[in-house]
Amino acid sequence: MEFYRTTGEPYLGTAYAIMMCYWDGIMHFFLYLLMVRRISKRKPYRSVGIFWAGSLFANMVIFVPGIVLGKYGSEIRPAFWLNMPFLLVPIWGAVSLFRRPRELPAISPGKIEREQKRSLFFRPLDLLLIISLLGAVGFTIFRGFVVLDCPLETCFTYINEYEPYLKDPVGYPKVMMLLFLFYATPMLAVFTYGLRTPGCTWMLDWTVYFAGAIAQCQWSHIGASLHPRTAPPYRIPEEMWKPVIGLNLAYLAVPLVLALRCTRNPTFFMKAVPEGQANHEKKFN
Repeated sequence: MEFYRTTGEPYLGTAYAIMMCYWDGIMHFFLYLLMVRRISKRKPYRSVGIFWAGSLFANMVIFVPGIVLGKYGSEIRPAFWLNMPFLLVPIWGAVSLFRRPRELPAISPGKIEREQKRSLFFRPLDLLLIISLLGAVGFTIFRGFVVLDCPLETCFTYINEYEPYLKDPVGYPKVMMLLFLFYATPMLAVFTYGLRTPGCTWMLDWTVYFAGAIAQCQWSHIGASLHPRTAPPYRIPEEMWKPVIGLNLAYLAVPLVLALRCTRNPTFFMKAVPEGQANHEKKFN
């Protein structure tokens, strides 16, 4: 194994790659077993598959560009191209799963109408989620500015005293923050719209996909920022563990709670149907 790492893919020895492999070996393996079990028992597996697709895609869309743009960009060898199938498979999986019919519970039109008429102030969890999503938008934009070397003193202080891992030359944290800035920010904003507007059935899928992506990213990011393989100047200082890890865990929790809220109680997001028209499909989520 050491021979392969040193001669084939030397970047696998980085803290980020180690945490990524832990996620692959534990979470993805568990999801594979869960999907196989549910398929064999003819139970719905669509949501599990969408979560897996989001997780694996985020895994590879940061790992591959991080290799090229980071300090290992000059050490790309033929074994690097072995990563390409793992970049394409989750795209194929996501497209296949999103095309499958969404299985929803049979809910009467009257119940859907009553739920969708409720004001946001009478849906405290949704209100709290909107506030949390707006906070996540702010944190995403802030860290994006930080890795772009924003000259503001606040950004300078944060990257040097709170989360120095963001300037690690391996490249993964910078790629991650830029992807969050340009892709996660719009999605977080759109989710706030979905929580306010009835009938956004796309929320049932995209929140799960996004939760899988953020879970994988934050696991690898938090773990790598504390891992002994990360050079000491780039690790989170011990005195800053509580605020920095707390913020990162909150950033991880918001999409997961949102996905659970949407899949466990989808009434608000369902399209109103005429009275008498039944929806006998079961829900995958």
